[in-house]
Amino acid sequence: MGLHERFGAMMDTDRLVAQFMDMVQVDSESGDEAAFMAWLLPVLKEMGAEAGLDAYGNLIAKLPGKESVAEAILLSCHGDTVKPGKGIRPVLAGGVIRSSGDTVLGADDKAGIAEMLEALKVAPVHPPIEIAISRQEEIGLLGVKNLDYSRLTARKGFLLDNDTLDTIITGGPSYFALDVTVTGKSAHAGMEPEKGINAIVAAARAIGALRLGRLDAETTSNVGIIQGGLIRNGVPDSCTFMAECRSLDHAKGQALADELVATIRREVEAFGATVDIKVNNLCRASHIDPAEAWTVQIAKRALAAQGIKAEAAHMCGFTDASIYNNQGIEMAVVGIGARQEHSTAEHILVEDMERAVAMMVEILRLSA
Repeated sequence: MGLHERFGAMMDTDRLVAQFMDMVQVDSESGDEAAFMAWLLPVLKEMGAEAGLDAYGNLIAKLPGKESVAEAILLSCHGDTVKPGKGIRPVLAGGVIRSSGDTVLGADDKAGIAEMLEALKVAPVHPPIEIAISRQEEIGLLGVKNLDYSRLTARKGFLLDNDTLDTIITGGPSYFALDVTVTGKSAHAGMEPEKGINAIVAAARAIGALRLGRLDAETTSNVGIIQGGLIRNGVPDSCTFMAECRSLDHAKGQALADELVATIRREVEAFGATVDIKVNNLCRASHIDPAEAWTVQIAKRALAAQGIKAEAAHMCGFTDASIYNNQGIEMAVVGIGARQEHSTAEHILVEDMERAVAMMVEILRLSA
């Protein structure tokens, strides 16, 4: 039995695709989500939701149950996109939606929002629904960290923010961001270089001494940005770089962050420069037991109804679920079908969007 034979009588694919393509054309790079939240609020209100923004600018909405008085569940997505995400122009061809090529598509996570809305529109039954659309997810889960939890009553739910439909994410890492400023001494590079202390070289020496890449099955580290110098013929007196580390084991992640700090400080100071290092633990590792978690079992059953055997998995990327789970709200992360996220090659198959909607309709039925 195909998707349209099972769900097609109620799912409106044209509406789903059109709404998604409209969404991604509303700019919402991290920190600049206000226009998108303003666009989304009336959409939810037209569906009968009570909706508004909290003090941080996250969108929170509530829908009454439909043929159900079961316990409320939380459905969550994030409303921001990574850069380059301004002026997105989506293109539909051959059943695939892509960006025009010079921006991301924004399927991460607007496909999740579009799929959630379509499922709620067509589901014949669902429990009371609470919806949270967070901002600034991509730059450190800042929205969900500042969410007004007093407006939520649900203690379990689903985050629509995984890529593949055949995995259900049950855990994420502790994540540490390191912002490093190296200070040396400026000098003329040709006339008196010996009077200078090259901050770029000091930083490079430190970076070269770090353990980077995949360190074990659950731990990674990286340096992603380095900036320094103003002129070619001057010994630069300042250099900054941004590093990160993450681990599914919090203690291991903390130990690695401490090691990175110690190594950077040792190498920079040995070169004669000084260093300032700011460390921010953006999220703490969280895990839910896939054998015991209600959300995981419901998601597996919903996907099995489509012939998809889903497996529970941990991921070293972080999601809002880490914060929800540490807040005592059991959240499983389910797939939305996005591919090659965080790149200008990002795309999504319309068929995968249909499957995600069908999964959510079944999750809503089972939850009711």
